[in-house]
Amino acid sequence: MPATVKPFVCNICEKTFKRKYNLKSHARVHTTERPFVCDICGKDFPRRSSLVRHQDVHTGEKPFVCDNCGKAFLQRCNLISHQDVHTGKKPFSCEICGKAFSLKSSLSSHQHIHTGEKPFVCDICKASFRQKSSLRAHLRIHTNDKPFVCDICGKAFNRKSSLNTHYRLHTGQKKFVCDICGKFFYWKSGLTSHQFIHSVDKPFVCDVCGAGFSQPGTFRDHLRIHTNERPFVCDICGKFFNCKSGLTRHQFIHSVDKPFVCDVCGAGFSRQGSLRDHLRIHTNERPFVCDICGKAFIQKKHLTRHHYLHTDDRPFSCDICGKAFIQQKHLTKHQNVHTGEKPFGCDICGKAFIQKKHLTKHHNIHTDDKPFVCDICGKAFNQKGSLSTHKRLHITEKTFVCDICGKAFPWKSKLTRHQSVHSGVEPFVEKVFAKT
Repeated sequence: MPATVKPFVCNICEKTFKRKYNLKSHARVHTTERPFVCDICGKDFPRRSSLVRHQDVHTGEKPFVCDNCGKAFLQRCNLISHQDVHTGKKPFSCEICGKAFSLKSSLSSHQHIHTGEKPFVCDICKASFRQKSSLRAHLRIHTNDKPFVCDICGKAFNRKSSLNTHYRLHTGQKKFVCDICGKFFYWKSGLTSHQFIHSVDKPFVCDVCGAGFSQPGTFRDHLRIHTNERPFVCDICGKFFNCKSGLTRHQFIHSVDKPFVCDVCGAGFSRQGSLRDHLRIHTNERPFVCDICGKAFIQKKHLTRHHYLHTDDRPFSCDICGKAFIQQKHLTKHQNVHTGEKPFGCDICGKAFIQKKHLTKHHNIHTDDKPFVCDICGKAFNQKGSLSTHKRLHITEKTFVCDICGKAFPWKSKLTRHQSVHSGVEPFVEKVFAKT
């Protein structure tokens, strides 16, 4: 039979073969039949040759070694394909867009982009995919199988690419750079989202505060600020977040492994970026400077919150009394005033508090611990605020000035009482009844 003759034709995809058994083996691609099963792990295959190659996975043997970089492979064909990495050879080109590939299989997967074809379908939820590997990774969502585990913090993933991306949080590597402003990002998706900032077009506008957004996802996250919706919950401590990225960052707190250690004070951190921010406490480095008043900050988020002081913008409003706050967490704490909820209870005397910091201060009463000491007279206090108030007795500083008559006071409380002279309203009455 001439070498070019392929008389056996698949009646589904019309692919031709020289031999009948090749056609029979190929036909299993269109069916779910996989008769060759690995007796070690149970994985099944449509062809015996595929099973034989797979069994090398269990032996760990990789006999085909690249003489350029030393990387080893299970199969000779994989080595041959890999060597194109060193030569830069990409012999397989897409006839539609011209993009070139080093592997024929990569070209085949790419061509589905142009045809829109997604031949690999999940039989559980019917989601479809262009590549078989994508379907395999997707199936792990249903089985909750996460075989790729971070050897630093123990977090597991259902895709190897997700694990590789995750590693950048520990190494601090930010390989994706914005070519406009030079900002670095861990992920390509982060860079893509960021680049919309430089785009003038922001079609998604918040009808509450007027903020504009270039992406619908960012817009949705923003709307939750106004609705106080926080659908993402930490399954360890129960804390809620309004965006998934916030939950992801938070979960590092619960990681026992903190490989990034401060060589000054010994504090440990799960992320290199957190250690970098912490070190600025010791060096007093404050790279984020307010362009209005010149005040400098250790972290960018602190500068962002500070800017609200100059704009008088307080985007988080209480829907009961109308009081507005710079930060969401301050609004959340404030709302306990209306509900009467005091979730933080003292385990010694049972007294309850609205905020955790008040409970922490209260504990000093039971321990008689007074860590805040006046460096002038030696008097000790259990709260930093009490020490600050006390120090004004020594320096007679009057920092709180009435903007009507110019009279100055050492304490803000005295200024507040004084201002009632001008308004004619007793300050404590105004505090309770002004908003009714």
